[in-house]
Amino acid sequence: MHASFFEPVGPGRFRATEATAGPWSALAQHGGPPAALAVRDMELHEQDERQRLARVSIDILRPIPVAEATVRTRTVRSGRRVALLETVMESGGKEVLIARGWRIGRSDDVPVIARQGTPPAIPDSAPAPFFPGGHTEGYLAAIDWRFVSGNFGEPGPAQAWGRPRIPLLPGEEMSSMVRTMLLADSGSGVGAALDPRKFQFMNVDLTVVLQRDPVGEWLLLDALTTMGGQGTGLGETLLSDQDGVIGTALQTLLVATVW
Repeated sequence: MHASFFEPVGPGRFRATEATAGPWSALAQHGGPPAALAVRDMELHEQDERQRLARVSIDILRPIPVAEATVRTRTVRSGRRVALLETVMESGGKEVLIARGWRIGRSDDVPVIARQGTPPAIPDSAPAPFFPGGHTEGYLAAIDWRFVSGNFGEPGPAQAWGRPRIPLLPGEEMSSMVRTMLLADSGSGVGAALDPRKFQFMNVDLTVVLQRDPVGEWLLLDALTTMGGQGTGLGETLLSDQDGVIGTALQTLLVATVW
């Protein structure tokens, strides 16, 4: 297994390792690692401790190759209480991903209003992830998956705990939002509704909203996929840490038969 998902090769430049490869192709990245890398750059841009990154939306413009990429971030809207940032990733001379994130002002004098219920326990062990007909030696193997119900190869709603086995970058600890983005893009796979040997269901975007930062290294994906029979699907994932629900992830899916 590789030591990290990416290796830095210069200012704003990173080389993707084979650990980023997604289940659809060994040559294309899973959406989680590039989304996490974009958010890392976003968090480092014009840092303001009075705000926290609360919402991130990712648009995946084309398959992201397992290759070198650059990231750059700008401030779209600055402010004391809210700020909007934009990060663009390029690879092979083309824009491959655009991320936008809202920073929201911190406040310690507002109440906690949370969903009721206790997250399921993390299983002590779990079988290796199984994605029928897919590439499982990259990203899927780089995450420690503990399914509570279902599996990648079992169509239907599912719950799975996950934590990364390797860092995003060598010797660097991931922030809460970076770690969340690394895993949240897996919702449509965890809660897959179709057999991947017969259908492709690839997300073109990812939107994550966290009402609070997760605690600890484990993240629970409680995932459900629905579709309307016209080539479009919706992946909905409730995100939790061991203390309870922390937020939601949504994905728009391109659904098509495998030829």
